[in-house]
This record gives sequence, structure tokens and C-alpha cells, in this order.
Amino acid sequence: MTTHSCSAHVFNVDDPADQAELTRLRADPAVEVIDRRESLLEELRGLRPPPEPELVAEPCRWVYYPWRRTVVAVLGPKAFRAVRLDRNRNVITTAEQTRLGALRVGVVGLSVGHVIAHTLAAEGLCGELRLADFDTLELSNLNRVPATVLDLGLNKAEVAARRIAELDPYLRVKVHDAGLSADTVDEFVEGLDVVVEECDSLDMKVSLREAARARRIPVLMATSDRGLLDVERFDLQPQRPILHGLLGGLDFARLSGMSSREKVPHMLRFLEAEQLSPRVLASVVEIDQTLSTWPQSAGDVVLGATAIAEAVRRIGLGEDLPSGRTRIDVASSLDWLAEPPVTTSRPAAAEDYVDPALPGASGVVAAAAARAPSGGNVQPWRIEATADEITIRLAPEDSSTMDVRSRGGAVALGAALFNARVAAASERVLGPVTVAENVDGDVLRATVRLGDGEDPELAALYRPMLARETNRRVGTPQAVAAETIRLLQAIADRQAARLDVVTGRPEIAELAAILGAADRIRYLTPRLHADMISELRWPGDPQPDTGIDVRSLELGPGDLAVFDILRRPEVMANLADWDAGAALGEDTRRRVSTSSAVAVISVTGDALADYARGGSAVEAVWIAAQQHGIAVQPISPAFLYARDREDLAAVSSSFADELGTLQRAFEKLIGLPEGLSPVLIMRFAAGAPASVRSRRDLQRVRLL
Repeated sequence: MTTHSCSAHVFNVDDPADQAELTRLRADPAVEVIDRRESLLEELRGLRPPPEPELVAEPCRWVYYPWRRTVVAVLGPKAFRAVRLDRNRNVITTAEQTRLGALRVGVVGLSVGHVIAHTLAAEGLCGELRLADFDTLELSNLNRVPATVLDLGLNKAEVAARRIAELDPYLRVKVHDAGLSADTVDEFVEGLDVVVEECDSLDMKVSLREAARARRIPVLMATSDRGLLDVERFDLQPQRPILHGLLGGLDFARLSGMSSREKVPHMLRFLEAEQLSPRVLASVVEIDQTLSTWPQSAGDVVLGATAIAEAVRRIGLGEDLPSGRTRIDVASSLDWLAEPPVTTSRPAAAEDYVDPALPGASGVVAAAAARAPSGGNVQPWRIEATADEITIRLAPEDSSTMDVRSRGGAVALGAALFNARVAAASERVLGPVTVAENVDGDVLRATVRLGDGEDPELAALYRPMLARETNRRVGTPQAVAAETIRLLQAIADRQAARLDVVTGRPEIAELAAILGAADRIRYLTPRLHADMISELRWPGDPQPDTGIDVRSLELGPGDLAVFDILRRPEVMANLADWDAGAALGEDTRRRVSTSSAVAVISVTGDALADYARGGSAVEAVWIAAQQHGIAVQPISPAFLYARDREDLAAVSSSFADELGTLQRAFEKLIGLPEGLSPVLIMRFAAGAPASVRSRRDLQRVRLL
């Protein structure tokens, strides 16, 4: 084994001998000195998230490459690895990179193995490489070995080691330039975690596997035809036969005495000749005639390296990778080229939508009730209208995960009740109202008796009530007049609710951060994410009368394209595993931070009837705010209807503690008195009308 001719020397500046040698080299005019420390440190400081101060403070090192007669300044080992592998994230996470950096991998056969070893090093999939090959580099090898004419005549393993040292001087590389024999194979595999076999000799293929099996080390191999990847998990199956048993009852002890010609049938059986490409099989016939050896191309070799790297990554991280074979046949794949489907992320223009009318006074009242807002526009009610009364029943089956104990549904029912009263007053048929819990199987029920009562103030809200809309435009932060805030607070008070309004820019910014963080959790919690996506309606949706029309999100084409990514649960699962996804709450944070004000409606008590009372206050305040030119967007953070730790865990078991912290910060910032239950958060802004009006499902309304 040799290392001196292919190892970079990393100087320890605290060692007097190293310091003296470095000084000598830097003074030698025949030695080139490359010092780019400032740019390297700038790149280190520019990492996201910002690196720890200890990493930035790590001393730089000097490295000498004798075959280049060059001294290079590099970052310290930890900083070097952090910057060099930064672009791996999050295909390979930082934690995974640390685990993989402890692997010891042996590569035997450095024609094909050169690219494999370099790929493993480049991806940071090992902390030590052992390279074995007795052969020297020839000109004909340069069709697939990424070396140069300056490397001709050098040992193949040494050429690969030099290239890896120039990639990462800190990576341990041991070169066995005499190749392997029956006497040295045990020493080579001892202590390895993975063996990659790319040698030509059938004898060595067998010997290497026997040694690896004895030590329960997995063996990988990639061929250069039709992308064959071969996996033998001796670590999981220490009794499995060598070479998958493809050589049948062949006595391996006889291999050393067999001629090359005698070995060919066994090699073809191992390679499954019937699976090889026609060109390779035809070439086999020409070996020693018009060809000197098996043909191999660079593209196939690189493809094999890609497959081996993925297999090593899976082994190192304990992911699923059974013994067996697979083929990644690029040529066959290209035979199946197809035109991609042409789609657009820009929704079609919004069509005019008019609320359907229902006949008679009771129909007018019932239709008005159905115009009430609800979380995700799920419309969690069943409305029945007779000539004498309107009954609104809460439908818990329509609730979502965030609707803890049907509290959000109760708010929606309360808003529907307010609308019904407004319509009844407009029709001059206003009668007594009752709200009851747990009656005749109904969790919550509201009833409006139709009589001959009048309420001009309520009646005046009929048209504004029908015009009320959710406006998700970003808008601009224009101050809300103090008298308007007092008016809205008085309206909430008349419904036995409380309205707190935050207008200070620093406080709004804090609220934006809290609500954005809560929205991130909504994306990263599988059930919350599934609920959110299920509420969205795209043009042409078969159920357009419920849910949220994506056009009402007021997203541009670019944001809609990103949203297509955010819809995918497997993407969210990765972000959750990485504790990442800070950008997921950015849209909410941005919208809230540009608000004119943030309003919070709350009520005393936490019975469903209390939340229904809060829902009536929500609708009354919303209508009045819009009458005063304020664009209103409701915001329901995941913690909104949770009242204790158990509720928070029901919403998101993985993020219950974080939700609790956000909830406490929110209530402290609002100044919410103890005993009050938040009902809804409303974002006030100044801007143009909403692009799309929410539809309503009148199948939930029955005229009896």
C-alpha cells in the first residue's frame, strides 16, 4: 500500500516542523501558492442559516499537493465540510451527512471504480475510502476514466486518490496499488462498512464476496451495460449464497486454475447474458478478434456511479435496500419519450356569480343564513325553513381538525343566525330567537321564529350583509380611524362580545410572526394539511359551492406555481422531518404585516352557545367594517379553538408545545383577559374588492 504519492499534506500551523516546512514551500519559487481565504470565509458566512460563531472562528489550514507543487489555503475541516456539502441540503440533510461521513467504503477496480469513488467523495457519503487496483492508466482508459494525459502510466487507484484529495484534502484515502490477492483481501475489507466491487477477475469477485460475507459487509456492483446495479446484503443475510447463487454448483476453488475462456460461460451466467444489450453481446464474440476487451462508455460508468451512491446512502442511513438486482436502462427509457401535458397554473377568469334566491319570506331568511362565513367555507350547518321558523343545526360531520370540539362550527352557526335576523328584519317578520345545545340529538341549534317584528337598524344591514366578502388582497396599511374602531367595538359589545384592535406597527409585526409560525404548523401537520388542501376549489371543480376558490387567494402565477408544490403531502412530510419550512408561513406573515389593523373578537365562556354568540359578533363587525371601506380577511391559526394542552395535542400532536407557546404569545400581545375565549382574528386592510365571491351550497337548505 502506498499513500505518499497521492496524499495531500495538511499543515498544522501549531506544529513547529509543519510551520517550518510550510515556510520553506512558500518561499520556493517553483511552488505555486493559492490563497483565497477571504472568499472562502465570505462563502462560509453566507450560509443559511448563518453558521455558528465557532465555525466561522475555526482556523484555516494550508494544504500541499506535491504532484502539483502547489500550496492551497482552505477552510478548517468542519467549516470546509459545511460549505462544500451545503448544496446537498436537503437532498441529504445535515444530520444525514454527519452519519454518512462516518462510513468506510472500499472500492476495488478503479477503471469503473474511479467515478464511483469520486462520486462518493463528492457527495460526502463516506469518511474513509480504500482504493485497490494493480493496473496503470492507459490512453484507452480515458474514454471513461476522468483523468488526463498527464496521468498516463500512473497507478489507477493513485490517479483516483489524487483527484479526490484535490476535491477534499481532509477525506481519508488509502491506496492499495498492488491490487488485491487471496493473501491481502481480508486486510482490505476489515473494518469496512460497504464494499464496491468493480474488478474484471471472476476469482477476485468471489474472494472479495467471501471475505465480505464472513464479516457481514454488504457488497455493491454496477455494470456498464443497461445500468445493472447488483446488491448483496451480507450484513442482513450472512448466509446468502455468493453472487446470488447464479454460478450454481461451481467449485470456487477451481477458478484460479481455469483459463479465461473457461471462465466466460460463468461470467455470462453471472451477468445474465439474456439481459445484456445486443451490442455488448455481439462485442463479446469479437473479443480477442477485432476487440481487445469488453466495451465500456463514460455515460454508462457515470450512471453506475449514481446508482452505487444512492445504494451507499441507503445503507448508511438504514433505509430500505434489499439484496437483488435492478436495471436503470437509459436507452430503453428514451424509447418512451412523450410530450408532457400542457397545463397552466393561472386559473381561468372568474365568472359572475349571483346568490340563488329562495321563494317567500322564509326562503329569503334561510338564504341569508346560508351566506354566513365559515372556516374553509365548509358551511357546517343544515338549515330548515318553514312558514313559521328557520332552524339552523350544527353539522359536526363537516368540521375539520382545527375545529376543536365544534367551536369553529358554532362560530359559523352564530354568524348564520345573525344573517337570518337581518333578513327577517328586512322582511318585517322578525320574531324571537333561541340557541340551545344538545337538543334532540343536535349538538347546537339556533331557531328564528318568524313573526311581525321590525328592527330598522338590523334591516338596514340586509344589502351590506349580502355584499360582505372575504378579501385576501394584500392591500396597504392605512390607519383605521379611532372613531371607526370605537364603533366596531360598540357593535361587538351589543352582541355580548369583546373586540380588541391592534394598530401599532411593532405589535402587528409581532402578530404577523406568530400567525405565520402557526400557519407553518398547519402545513407540516398531515391532517391539518389534508384539511386545508381539501377545502381548495380549482376552476372546473365538481363541488364549486363549498370550499375556497383558489382565485380568491389573490395569488399571482408564480405563487400559484409554488402552491402546486405546497399541495403535496410528501413534500410537507420531508419539511416536517427536517424541522424546516419557515417559508410556509411567509404568505400569512406578509399579509398580516401589511394590515391596517388586526382585530380579535372574543367572548366570555367556552360553551358552544358562547361561541355562537361570538359568531354573531363576528358577522356584525365584519359587515360594519366593510361598510367603512375596510377589506376584511379572517385568520384562524391552528391554536385558535384550543383551550388546553389536550386540545392542542388533538390539533397537532407533533407541534402541540410549539402551538401552546404561540398561543400564549398571541394572547399576551392582544392583552386578552383570563376567562375570555378568542372567536376569530380579522385582518383589516385597505385595497380593491376581492376577485372572486365565495359560493354557497343551497343543498344544505330545505324549504318545508
